[in-house]
Parts: sequence; C-alpha cells; structure tokens
Amino acid sequence: EVQLQAFGGGFVQAGGSLRLSCTDSRRTSSNNAVGWFRQAPREGAEWVSAINSGGSSTRYADFVQGRFTISRDRNAVYLQMNSLKPEDTAVYYCARALSAYSGPDTRSYRYWGQGTQVTVSS
Repeated sequence: EVQLQAFGGGFVQAGGSLRLSCTDSRRTSSNNAVGWFRQAPREGAEWVSAINSGGSSTRYADFVQGRFTISRDRNAVYLQMNSLKPEDTAVYYCARALSAYSGPDTRSYRYWGQGTQVTVSS
C-alpha cells in the first residue's frame, strides 16, 4: 500500500521560509503526479501546487504568487515556501495523483499522506 508522509513544517515568522518534503515509503510514485494541498482551521482543503511525474511540468494556485516552488527527485517531492504570510498557516498534505499529470481537482488523487503543520506568525 502506498504510504505518503509529509514533513518539514514548523513555526516561522512572516517573511520566513520552510521546505516541505513528501516521501513515499515504497517509492512507487515515480510514474504519478504529486500535489500539495493545505487545510486551515475551519476551512476546506485547498490545492496549492502539483508536479507531473517527470518533474517537467508544475502548476500553482493563484495565491502562491511566485512564492512557492514545487520540485521532485527520486527520493521525494518538495515544496519550497518563501515569503510566508500568516494566511499560509495550515496543515499541508501531499497526495499522489492517479495519473502522470494532475491539478487542483481532489478527485484526481488517490493516496494522501499525513499532514505537516505550518504556522506563520505576524
């Protein structure tokens, strides 16, 4: 069974940076797109970014505005988050898509990892 794990969250001040990582314990996700989502308290899940299986195509939600960068290598999928804002505070999840390309539709993802908390203070 695919087991994804997101880690790297933490507590930072506004303007700071964090790098999230998403690993697949069985390394079975190389042929699948991977996406990042987040969920703030009392809010629904919000898509953040996605990267295709080969790492050549990336997509971002509008609110990212050039602050985040998604990437991947054979070991993990990463989300580099710079210029963090208090409104970025949320639990961040990674998810493996059903195919090689994906985007914001949660229905196109099958496996979800445990989230990692990101807290940005003002």
